[in-house]
Amino acid sequence: MTPDEQRVRAMLAAAGLRVPGDELASLAGDYATLRYQADEVHHTAQDGVARDMSSPKTFATAASFTPPSVAAETIRSAGEKLRDGSVTARDLTGEVFARIDRLDDRLGAYVSTFRSSALAAAELADRELAAGQDRGPLHGIPLAIKDVIATAEGPTLANSRVVPAQFAGDAPAVARLRSSGAIVVGKATTSEYALGLNDPEKGFPAPRNAWAADRFAGGSSSGTAIAVAAGLALGGLGTDTSGSIRHPAALNGVTGLKVTHGCVPLDGVVPLAPSLDTVGPIARSAWDCAALLEVLADSSYVDALDGSVRGVRIGVPKGYFFDPGNVAEPVADAVLAALSVLREAGASVSEVSLPNADVARFANNIVLLCEGFASHRDDLSVRWSDYGRYVRGLLARGALFTGADYVQAKKIAAAFRGEAADALRDCDVLAMPTMPTGARLLDETDPTMMDRWSSASFTPQWNLTGFPACALPVGYDGAGMPVSLQLTGKPFDEAAVLRVADAYQRRTEFHLAAPDL
Repeated sequence: MTPDEQRVRAMLAAAGLRVPGDELASLAGDYATLRYQADEVHHTAQDGVARDMSSPKTFATAASFTPPSVAAETIRSAGEKLRDGSVTARDLTGEVFARIDRLDDRLGAYVSTFRSSALAAAELADRELAAGQDRGPLHGIPLAIKDVIATAEGPTLANSRVVPAQFAGDAPAVARLRSSGAIVVGKATTSEYALGLNDPEKGFPAPRNAWAADRFAGGSSSGTAIAVAAGLALGGLGTDTSGSIRHPAALNGVTGLKVTHGCVPLDGVVPLAPSLDTVGPIARSAWDCAALLEVLADSSYVDALDGSVRGVRIGVPKGYFFDPGNVAEPVADAVLAALSVLREAGASVSEVSLPNADVARFANNIVLLCEGFASHRDDLSVRWSDYGRYVRGLLARGALFTGADYVQAKKIAAAFRGEAADALRDCDVLAMPTMPTGARLLDETDPTMMDRWSSASFTPQWNLTGFPACALPVGYDGAGMPVSLQLTGKPFDEAAVLRVADAYQRRTEFHLAAPDL
């Protein structure tokens, strides 16, 4: 047994965990990476200066391809048809279920569907709209709900055999959607407990990218993003703790919004890391996300979307987010081209500095794993084999950090929050890539997700700050996979983020492109 294996075994034993030998070796293999991240957090918390932690990477650029046709339905366009009588909610919902029947065995977007109750809700919506009772833009719209968010129709499984404690009825976020006339189609597939990739031996669907079944769909709100991209729902709910809305939205070519921490209630949502968790919308467009958020947060967003960005100030944090060693050239090019569209529309674009962006995502990972382990420690100690192989390994990694690591990570959170606030003092939003690359092939993806946490990552920083962040499609890589722009803004200023995203989408059609299914 190696010294790292001995050290890791002792730390796990102190936490009450007995881990099989092969999994112990895997944990020990990642121990050096985890300690490296923790040491950088300690050093930066003490001296306030991040060192250059980037490592050279090579990104292949495949041949060009023909962009897909524009064919997708949005919540906005479907709502117009519902109101002019050219389609009914029963039609919309029936078409969604027909597509689920045809496609979902291949895509794995849903863990369960609620056909009977959804069709009944659609018929009620049709009667109400015919009688002049209009509940707003979501009335009659079929939605998917991530399987960590409670719905009255069935249990919330978190795609795990270790079934979480159940919430009676709908989570408040779901109840608000229903009160607006939205139709709940089913529970969308998630990474197990919104963290580890699903273990095929546990019997839950393996989500596949809507654009190519041999590509990674992202996580953890994979099912909702796939459903929207493939027309198996017109929108839905995800959760985001380290990028879990924006990651699959980016890789599947749709729009996803991580809201400010505390903007949408978390009651009835299975926790992962409570200080980071958020619930938010995934849909085809920023307008659609605004309509969903208006209901979820009980505030006005849609009226501010006038298509104008004249006078809007956009900050671009060069360095880490655009370093050629961190981001593939087609992604960086597409993001810069999107900024040119916004500049031509009247926005100003200037560079800003976020020198601690890399150490901030290390800090977010430490907080996530420590809080996740704290939530699952008791069950892990007695039901280790009931968890999927990948999620139990990630949760156990939380036991390899110390209390001092967690405290220092929280110090970095406060410091980076101030750093981001400084960058936003003279800007309305910040803009950067959402992901370093388009969706990778499944056989190139590390199922433990450790590659995502040891390589460049552009989403966890905004969970650490608690600020809102939106992912929206802005083009394709050479393999024809969607690439994404990320916009972040001041706390509780989702309106500014959505305004810029909507203005871009009014001038482009990437968000309307649909995979050929």
